[in-house]
Amino acid sequence: QVQLEESGGGLVQAGGSLRLSCEASGRSLSRSAMGWFRQAPGKEREFVAMYSWIGGAYYADSAKGRFTITRDKAKSTVALQMNSLRPEDTAVYYCVAAPGRTGAYVTPKDYDYWGQGTQVTVSS
Repeated sequence: QVQLEESGGGLVQAGGSLRLSCEASGRSLSRSAMGWFRQAPGKEREFVAMYSWIGGAYYADSAKGRFTITRDKAKSTVALQMNSLRPEDTAVYYCVAAPGRTGAYVTPKDYDYWGQGTQVTVSS
């Protein structure tokens, strides 16, 4: 089993920044994918960004140029730096992990483990 714990959510004004962090515990996440999804009220969960084991960050179009995902493989942590935030970024953000998957994955069904989520609210 893997436990994922997110931190760093909160309330920020449009144009501001937030940094989300996620720490994994339990089963080793060696050779795994990790990333972030989000879910706004009344909407489906959507891909935000992920970092593959074999190297490389992938972003949703809505995140490109504004968000940066980083990963510390040794510590099984992943972070999401979010800049130039917009009201439409308001959502619960979830950290995700897919042990044994080394490529790039952008759909919820690809991920076996999910954190509890952290709320991000961007006011206009």
